[in-house]
Amino acid sequence: MIHERMHEACEILGLIHMDAVYDHHAEEASKGSISYLEFLDKLLWAEIEAKRERAAKANMKMAKLPYVKTLEKFDFDFQPSANARKINELKTLGFVARSENVVFLGPPGVGKTHLAVGLAVEAIKNGYTAYFLSAHELIAMIKENIISGRIHRKIKTLCKPGILVIDEVGYAAMDDETAHYFFQIISSRYEKGSIILTSNKSYGEWGDVFGNNVVATAILDRLLHHSTTINIKGDSYRVKEKKKAGFYDSSKFESTSAG
Repeated sequence: MIHERMHEACEILGLIHMDAVYDHHAEEASKGSISYLEFLDKLLWAEIEAKRERAAKANMKMAKLPYVKTLEKFDFDFQPSANARKINELKTLGFVARSENVVFLGPPGVGKTHLAVGLAVEAIKNGYTAYFLSAHELIAMIKENIISGRIHRKIKTLCKPGILVIDEVGYAAMDDETAHYFFQIISSRYEKGSIILTSNKSYGEWGDVFGNNVVATAILDRLLHHSTTINIKGDSYRVKEKKKAGFYDSSKFESTSAG
């Protein structure tokens, strides 16, 4: 009778996982003669861990990551300038708790997006929310919402995630109006939520990206006030993989550059 009441209580309270593991832990308790408190502790933490796992799965889906790659998969031997010590420090997620930013700079293919995604995945696993979009997608989003008159509402939405990942800043230039609202997004998250940003342009070139040195300076002022910059100067992973597969002939590039 008591077992039926426990299952019914779990159903009423929505304790799905506790209901699933109750019989197992009850049998374990009867054999091991553990205390009532230990038995209750096992049931409660089984439910808590299950809820955390469900939340992480939901948050991973909502993050819109282009792929799921962990920091453990990053090849620091191939890319030593990525600074493994700094990355491991960022992995503790203190920067998220402090609403600080992380910027990865470097040429295409050096692993900037992998590191940005890896930090986002780590944060989601630890209960934070994240949202990923490329700079190209953000530009299109800004323009679309300017036309629809919903730009301020969209900016508020982009302030909600614990981490906003903006990938590939610098591949497309912005007009004055778009750059203005990009600044508004950065400014709205200032000291309130973390930004992870990747760019193929050095900070000195951001005036060209935003079409205005004054706007670029204002963006950098807020973005870099509480931030970590990691400048990666290594070779491209994509070229490395092509070389392995035999699809890359460096002599063609050498002869071209020599001419």
